[in-house]
Amino acid sequence: MHDDINTLRRILKENRVIAVVGLSAQWHRPSYFAAKYMMEHGYRVIPVNPQYPEVLGQKCYASLRDIPGKVDLVDVFRKTADVLPVAEDAIAIGARVLWQQLGVRNEEAAARARAAGLQSVMDRCVKIEHGRLFGGLNWVGVNTRVISAKRPRWLPY
Repeated sequence: MHDDINTLRRILKENRVIAVVGLSAQWHRPSYFAAKYMMEHGYRVIPVNPQYPEVLGQKCYASLRDIPGKVDLVDVFRKTADVLPVAEDAIAIGARVLWQQLGVRNEEAAARARAAGLQSVMDRCVKIEHGRLFGGLNWVGVNTRVISAKRPRWLPY
């Protein structure tokens, strides 16, 4: 499992197209917050949820296999028991990363993804990790456990 600071930073820096499986159109759901945040930080977010035709102004797809273009990172907002088929779809479409959100830890899905050459992250939130590693949370008093004497160049302040 990839969860060290440098690996997470590299994954988020190199993978700019995110398919969010289980993205809700309801503004108060965590998946909505995370997807909106990532869009506001320059990522292309592709919603994957058969319940909606569109989320956050983006066409919503019923499954990963329905997405016509390239996907770098598959962000899973589903129950742990539902992750294995998502991992198999991520492998089939040639994604580079399988990212299981906070509270989601399907070891079998992660092992299959790694065996197929994907990087795997479990039990972490892309929004939280991006904010911790790139967003400057440390400059507003949040302990990010990242020690650096340099202020990130991408911050406006």
